[in-house]
Amino acid sequence: MKKAVMYGGGNIGRGFIAQLFNLSGYEVVFIDVVDALVEKVNNDKEYPIYITNGDSYDKYTVTNVRAVNGKDENAVAEEIATADVMATAVGVNILKFIAKPLAAGVEKRASINGKPLNIIICENKIDADKYLRSLVNEHLTEAGKKYFEEQVGLVEASIGRMVPATPDNIKAENFLAVCVEPYCTLPVDKNGFKGEIPEIKNMEPFAPFEFFIQRKLFMHNMSHAVTAYLGNLCGYEYIWEAIDDARIRYVALRALLESALAMHKEHGVDIADLLDHCYDLLNRFTNKLLGDTIARVGRDTQRKLNKEDRIVGALNLCKKNGVDAKYLYVAVAAGLRFAPEGDDSSIEIANYTKENGVKAALAKYCEITDEKDVACISEWYDKLANGIDCVK
Repeated sequence: MKKAVMYGGGNIGRGFIAQLFNLSGYEVVFIDVVDALVEKVNNDKEYPIYITNGDSYDKYTVTNVRAVNGKDENAVAEEIATADVMATAVGVNILKFIAKPLAAGVEKRASINGKPLNIIICENKIDADKYLRSLVNEHLTEAGKKYFEEQVGLVEASIGRMVPATPDNIKAENFLAVCVEPYCTLPVDKNGFKGEIPEIKNMEPFAPFEFFIQRKLFMHNMSHAVTAYLGNLCGYEYIWEAIDDARIRYVALRALLESALAMHKEHGVDIADLLDHCYDLLNRFTNKLLGDTIARVGRDTQRKLNKEDRIVGALNLCKKNGVDAKYLYVAVAAGLRFAPEGDDSSIEIANYTKENGVKAALAKYCEITDEKDVACISEWYDKLANGIDCVK
């Protein structure tokens, strides 16, 4: 049987990528440093996924799984050396810690058979392939570097599936259980593969892949954040509550349409497909069982209002392509007012804006200095002090 190595046994690893490997006929070998997780996987050889379906769940069991402790470098190297395909879902900040054992696996594979290996990188970072390659190269011999460059494909992926926190009652039955939304498509960078592209269910190789990176960031992530920031102003706790408010849904849709038009002009993608994606996203946000909170989706505005991130990045793409971005201005203004308890990053920006003004905050945190942009965002910031009914 074909073997897939899944580096990272967290929610995305268990709840998305391993499921696709399982559906495609692979044995799935998890690598993780959580002892209890490794032991439970090896004892049970399976675990459940609960797919949200309106007000109920559809249960799917991922079978034919086992696990290796990531602290055992030799065991990790052996699994990588003999894998047919591999993926990572450990979190960007953890990649530096897996680089050495990954390099050991690459060296061992080169010495055993030298066959191509493709690693699907499921991390939330632009140019994650280049970043991981640089980390692994630090631990390779010259021969290993040559093999790594020529035979190991580092394939960027766009992770669009939403994986909420597992309810306590489900977790109590089996702590390996994961809850997921029905959406289960995995776009990947077609140009990142080495040798034959593996057949994996619901995986969509596409080139140039920048389109999917931007679509995830400037449409999915952007509209999610917009919903959170406006929902916060209305006192909602959950995303599904916010998106059910016609006023918020209208602004989120209009912001999506602005971004969609810019994406169409930038990449030449059929506008009809982008419009379908807009409506699909908003419908996915209504899923109550996702349990996504306003605080979680909106948190860390220092990152999310960065010039290259979801909202300001979409605004800049609109400006580049001559698209009017009124509703993205509203989104930035609402983000500056977002300051839930315990979210130090967002509280800092909100307080800085109050004390120093919108112009100073935009320059400091968003790198927005254009006079028109500053004036429009400042106007919306003042209007939103009285609620969102001002947005038409």
